[in-house]
Amino acid sequence: MENENDVNHGDDVNDIENEGPVDRKDNGRYWSEFSERNMTYTEPLLVKRINTTSQIAIVGANLSPIESLDYEIFENEIFKQDWRSRSKIQIFQYVILKWAFAALIGLGTGLLAFLNNIAVENIAGFKLLLASNLMSQHRYILAFVALAGCNIGLAAAAGSLCAFIAPAAAGSGIPEVKAYLNGIDAHNILAPTTLFVKVFGAILGVSAGFAVGKEGPMVHTGACIASLLGQGGSRKYRLTWMGLRYFKNDRDRRDMITCGAAAGVAAAFRAPVGGVLFALEEAASWWRSALLWRTFFTTAVVAIVLRAGIQFCATGKCGLFGEGGLIMYDVSAAKVSYNGADILAVLLLGTLGGILGSIYNYFVDKVVRTYSILNEKGPGFKILIVVAIAFLTSCCAYGLPWLATCIPCPDDPTVSCPTVDESGNYKNFQCPPGYYNDLASLFLNTNDDAIRNLFSTRTFQEFHISSLFIFFVTIYFLGVVTYGIAIPSGLFIPVILAGAAYGRLVGRLFESISKLDTGLYALLGAASFLGGTMRMTVSLCVILLELTNDLLLLPLVMLVLLISKTVADGFNKGVYDQILKIKGLPYMEAHAEPYMRNLVARDVVSGPLVTFSGIERVGNILHALKTTGHNGFPVIDEPPFSDAPELCGLVLRSHLLVLLKGKTFSKERVLASRNILQRISALDFAKAGSGKGIKLEDLDIEEEEMDMYVDLHPISNASPYTVVETMSLAKAAILFRQLGLRHMCVVPKSQGRPPVVGILTRHDFMEEHVHGLYPNMKPHRWTE
Repeated sequence: MENENDVNHGDDVNDIENEGPVDRKDNGRYWSEFSERNMTYTEPLLVKRINTTSQIAIVGANLSPIESLDYEIFENEIFKQDWRSRSKIQIFQYVILKWAFAALIGLGTGLLAFLNNIAVENIAGFKLLLASNLMSQHRYILAFVALAGCNIGLAAAAGSLCAFIAPAAAGSGIPEVKAYLNGIDAHNILAPTTLFVKVFGAILGVSAGFAVGKEGPMVHTGACIASLLGQGGSRKYRLTWMGLRYFKNDRDRRDMITCGAAAGVAAAFRAPVGGVLFALEEAASWWRSALLWRTFFTTAVVAIVLRAGIQFCATGKCGLFGEGGLIMYDVSAAKVSYNGADILAVLLLGTLGGILGSIYNYFVDKVVRTYSILNEKGPGFKILIVVAIAFLTSCCAYGLPWLATCIPCPDDPTVSCPTVDESGNYKNFQCPPGYYNDLASLFLNTNDDAIRNLFSTRTFQEFHISSLFIFFVTIYFLGVVTYGIAIPSGLFIPVILAGAAYGRLVGRLFESISKLDTGLYALLGAASFLGGTMRMTVSLCVILLELTNDLLLLPLVMLVLLISKTVADGFNKGVYDQILKIKGLPYMEAHAEPYMRNLVARDVVSGPLVTFSGIERVGNILHALKTTGHNGFPVIDEPPFSDAPELCGLVLRSHLLVLLKGKTFSKERVLASRNILQRISALDFAKAGSGKGIKLEDLDIEEEEMDMYVDLHPISNASPYTVVETMSLAKAAILFRQLGLRHMCVVPKSQGRPPVVGILTRHDFMEEHVHGLYPNMKPHRWTE
């Protein structure tokens, strides 16, 4: 790599042209040459002196079309004046609105979750009742046609919504929310159309009998609701209010979306405390005590809404919606006592869960990559894949119970056997009166009812060992091949189903020497598989305890989660981290990668970096905006405005567009801060909604205005975060993530050089970028 002393004094800014977007595939990920850098990272680092304004271009950059969010407080003169002008009443309104929005997020998420459960229970219940009635009439082929036809129709509808309206709604949504809260501004992940498709697609997909759940989509739904509220109203539809302008920034939206993610988990699992811990442990990258209070308040509102909905449905006004739907698997009736053999079984479950979870993640990774390639063939191909998986699922659900033997009904007179409604433990299927089919009781039920059957206590031999094994293998396989198709799909439910199946299977194997109920083994198996796939501990532990209402099982749940996570971490990353990698989202981990210790900040700075003078020609600014894809520009003061060239701040592209739109120009190169502050307010610089900001094409600059000057001091961040060029890349990465930065200025260590060496963004810390700059770096430097 060439150093900064290799300077070409003859190059001009006009030599740096935008070649337009060029897609390239690198290590399985697609990058675009139009980004915060807009240059290819395979070129060597080269510093060029350009034009008369001491602008610096550094050539050599990584590629990604995804921008970062502005979580940093931009301390310019306009921002400071706005804060000084706020009255106590305005500050009080801001605080009250934050709590009001938290309540609205909880209310909206809770209502949508309740309606989701009612819809799924009624649609799926009608389908299952239809098939059961045909089976009772011995019309077996027609029963399969009805079941498969309903599943395929529902699946095609869900796939069409995702394929044609909102492709971003496909999948779980948790990785996308996690990426947003990390500072990644991915396209359309929180758009209104995404919310619409997420809600109705999840209802249709779960009702279609797929091995998916609505938990991940509920997290995404809560985040979308929070994002819509955080838009601060709409100028287009005149739905704005002066008080909402304080929320037109990425920091407040981030906090609200964190509340939305917590509300989604609370609504899906009826676990308010678990929702808060999920947001803290898995979703959020930044946390503080004030946010803890608000997320807890949001999940409390969700719990109240759900409780009110349950009371309403107790009157029988919700159709087929009964005790199912809202997930609550009460196992508190079982006696919790265990001995040495049980501890041994728990250790086995934890190890087994870690191994099976890591294998599950491996196959999910391969399948999602395959679907990503196939889905590029168009919406029709996406729907075709969805229909094919729906038919496969229907064949498994209807065909495999024929392999099971009929089991005599229990003698307990309080038990309804065989089950006559759409749910229950004892499905008759093809069995004679007084007998039931245990595999049908698992396959021909909603996923929630199947989990409830597996968690059922005091039913030691309700399921044959062979039936549990068949069900586990099938759900394991279907969970892998279903995730990644074009429907909203959560991972929690198939993982819980598979884990509960092999947990109950282990319980049956240990029943001669064990004191634990087989239903509790199913719970521990679900915990082990969750820990092995998702690599969460505290939040999963609390969610499971809130789900099952059994605090006495806490020590065993903690033990099995710790073991499964530890074992699985030795093989690969968690499933959400792998999906982030597949989607090409530049997620910054909480820790620095080992290879970063071998590099310093100046080793990865890239460009082209263009700096502006404190008072700059309009033509120079317009040319830089047209010919580069930068979103941040250092502002340099030079004599006579300073004794020597010095970094006086950083200005954003979006702020420059607002300033140029306002045309606060002057014919002389003089300071004009007061004039700008009188003509432009902080509201003009507020963050616009998705795709609603000022674009370069919106500017109408006359020819005579190109030679005029504009003062950049009022809109420049006078206190940008800077690091010295010799700081280790590992230390810079930790600072960048912890401070929630979008740009980090790299300054020289010695005097007599340009005041800024380059700018670091999150893309510069990505392994692909560093490997592109150093393709010959020894492998051990990446893996040590």
